[in-house]
Amino acid sequence: MKGKICIVTGGNTGIGKATVEGLARQGATVVLACRDLDKGRAALADIKAKVPDAELELMRLDLASLASVREFAKAFTEKFTRLDVLIENAGVSTGKRQLTADGFEMDFGVNHLGHFLLTELLLPTLEASAPSRVVVVSSSVHKGAKIDFDNLQGEKSWSIMRFYGQSKLANMLFVRSLAKRLEGKGVVVNALHPGVIASELARDFPAPMRWMASIFFKSTEQGARTSLHVATSKAAGDVSGKYFADSKETKPGDEALDDAVAERLWTESERLIAKASASA
Repeated sequence: MKGKICIVTGGNTGIGKATVEGLARQGATVVLACRDLDKGRAALADIKAKVPDAELELMRLDLASLASVREFAKAFTEKFTRLDVLIENAGVSTGKRQLTADGFEMDFGVNHLGHFLLTELLLPTLEASAPSRVVVVSSSVHKGAKIDFDNLQGEKSWSIMRFYGQSKLANMLFVRSLAKRLEGKGVVVNALHPGVIASELARDFPAPMRWMASIFFKSTEQGARTSLHVATSKAAGDVSGKYFADSKETKPGDEALDDAVAERLWTESERLIAKASASA
């Protein structure tokens, strides 16, 4: 990975931080794209203490704000002339219905729409840097989920697992649609399930669930292994539109293979982003 430029969203904590460290150990220059710069600086210092020759950059990115996504993309392309790997790792699972700065349901807005726009803005750089990769951290909870186009923002009803599951299914459908659009362009895009992780994502879970996470779930270092495999291995670089778990290609849920829903979601995502940007 020497000479490669990588972005890891949410690179200041959990799986993201472990992924940054893993890439840095392989010689990549890694941009930590973080909402909280103080936490980002602390993570950068911690990684540097473990990997003294790590090439790291810290840049602010708040996926709950389309304006912040645009500012990040502009700042990145002004600073760097290439992008080899974009790892869309950041995610939220809120304990109650919340809205982004643009009025989207938080899980859907951050986990899907923010990354959707980020990818769109960075695609020219990814294509110019080919062969390159987009790595999307989804979850096995996409299985059994559905995209409720009549209640995307949770205005009619909302529950924590239903909307987190919807956002992770949106990740999977996005990968499917994007892979088709990038065919023949030298950019591969794949999704993954990191495992059930004891990470910051569980911070809004009830106390008993947080305790179980600390005892029974995988560590963040274990969770990062599949992200690193999809980002760096030859096997993952030879396929696109696929889903990985435990560092192996595996079959996703049937819901993630529905091309009609994938295309409808793509169109609706573009419409929502354009509408929010026009009213900003």
